[in-house]
Amino acid sequence: MGNGVNEFGLIEGITQALGASATAPWIQVGIGDDAAVLQMRAGFDAVASIDTLVADVHFPKSAPAELIGYRALMVSLSDLAAMAALPRYALVALTLPELGDEISARWVQQLAQGIAMAAKETNVAVCGGNLSRGALSISVSVHGEVEQGQAKLRSSGKPGERLFVTGALGSAAACLRQQQHLPAVADALSDMQRAYYRPQARFDCRSDIKAASCAIDISDGLLQDLNHVLQASGCGADLQADAIPLGIGATLEDALHGGDDYQILFASAEHVAAGLCIGELSSAPGIRLDGKDIETRGYQHFSS
Repeated sequence: MGNGVNEFGLIEGITQALGASATAPWIQVGIGDDAAVLQMRAGFDAVASIDTLVADVHFPKSAPAELIGYRALMVSLSDLAAMAALPRYALVALTLPELGDEISARWVQQLAQGIAMAAKETNVAVCGGNLSRGALSISVSVHGEVEQGQAKLRSSGKPGERLFVTGALGSAAACLRQQQHLPAVADALSDMQRAYYRPQARFDCRSDIKAASCAIDISDGLLQDLNHVLQASGCGADLQADAIPLGIGATLEDALHGGDDYQILFASAEHVAAGLCIGELSSAPGIRLDGKDIETRGYQHFSS
């Protein structure tokens, strides 16, 4: 792969950087064989998701590698949190350009250290992956488990249920809008930079999400992700602008349309401890903010 480093040397460096996060009691065979061997628990359904993050699309290539690795795993795990799943393990595939001054073997190790930090915080084992040559990207496949039949879907919302979010919205979008994401120093992040580079998969809210009727993680903007729930559930929604919690530096526009929040949006007929109520589901189609129809735009991967 250039610069005097071969694929197997990189794999050894990655494994060392991952350290204890590459092992767990449920990993029978991990990194180093053709495939991982995992112990599954009776009474649980498997939950799986995958994300691909492309340099200078989903993360700035010039950001510290540790922050890129941390963000890559956390944003992928957020999908499991939205399903009320317990995270168990992850597979990471790296596509790397020719190694040199910008992307070096040390950069790859620092990326792995960031992944390891996120894995430790969420009790996830990184049990395998892949290396290939090409434009810089990171693909993360995350796997978890949820009690049989208890996964939270987008399609189970009912009119009259209240809508909740698990935390403040808009700071990550504000960080990008204000071009505050660079330069970044891993141990000296501003509050807005922390929202972007160190999002938290909200497994700490699992008990409330388990009690919800439906849920989704907010990755592409509150309104766009809410609309996915409404289409799947056959509902509309009424929101109150002054109830939407704004993160540091964020405007209402950032919170509604910006994305990159990775909070959980969920519906419940009951009051919940972890959620901030922002409105309710309705039998009338569409989304209304303070009684007025509002556009549901958000992040689009294939917009022109």
